[in-house]
Amino acid sequence: MTLLEALVLGLVQGLTEFIPISSTAHLRIIPALLGWEDPGAAASAVIQIGTLLAVVIYFWRDLLNMAGAWVRGIIRGKPFQDMHSRMAWFIILGTIPIAILGLVFKDYIETTARGLWIISVALIVLAIVLMISERSAARRQTLRDVDSITFGDAASIGAGQALALIPGVSRSGSTITMALFRGLSHAAAARFSFLLSVPAIGASGLFELVGEWDHLSALGWKPILLATVVAFISGWLSIWFLLRYLRTHTTTIFIYYRIVLGVLILALLGGGWLR
Repeated sequence: MTLLEALVLGLVQGLTEFIPISSTAHLRIIPALLGWEDPGAAASAVIQIGTLLAVVIYFWRDLLNMAGAWVRGIIRGKPFQDMHSRMAWFIILGTIPIAILGLVFKDYIETTARGLWIISVALIVLAIVLMISERSAARRQTLRDVDSITFGDAASIGAGQALALIPGVSRSGSTITMALFRGLSHAAAARFSFLLSVPAIGASGLFELVGEWDHLSALGWKPILLATVVAFISGWLSIWFLLRYLRTHTTTIFIYYRIVLGVLILALLGGGWLR
């Protein structure tokens, strides 16, 4: 991996990780369009550590409050005593599906599922489902805030996050979709999606860092570090943008983008211009 590739991939990772357009899809599509080698799932997961740091720093107060309330709740024998402790349990519950399925289907996810045909179809399919969830949200008279999240919400959104193991689905896209189906507002859906990403991204990045050390060393640690730093900066900006955007907008623009990109890649694949 050259430093130019690292710069581009880090920027792409950070900008697309939290916007519902799939970072994995873009980390496959852009190198393919530019004639670069696929950096692989391991490199993508490690670069994601940069976006993990962006979430941790952006939401450090929330995370600190949840961790403290979770510990106090266990010590006092009242694990669900306040919203912060309940939110911590919601994050744990929502992480279980992706942790289990990620380990079970690891080899398939990192090989066959990274094919551009699968990614293109996934882009379009999730766009359609997200569109349906938007219509479902529009029919509701009121949408709920993040403080109203229940265990049922956490389980459903966690199941949605597990679907993001399919490259092209988008972790933020699938979690926001499920949150809208559950009646959460766009801002609440995005906020919970960001918080839910912390253990999933952290575990994935550390797992690949340890398990694929030789592969990562072959790519070069300097470009990986550069990509991770760029992903952190662009990821922080992406969080800032999306939280503000969804206060007054829906995800419609991202739905259209996903469909256009998916159709374009299918056309390029079908015409033999892309492999």
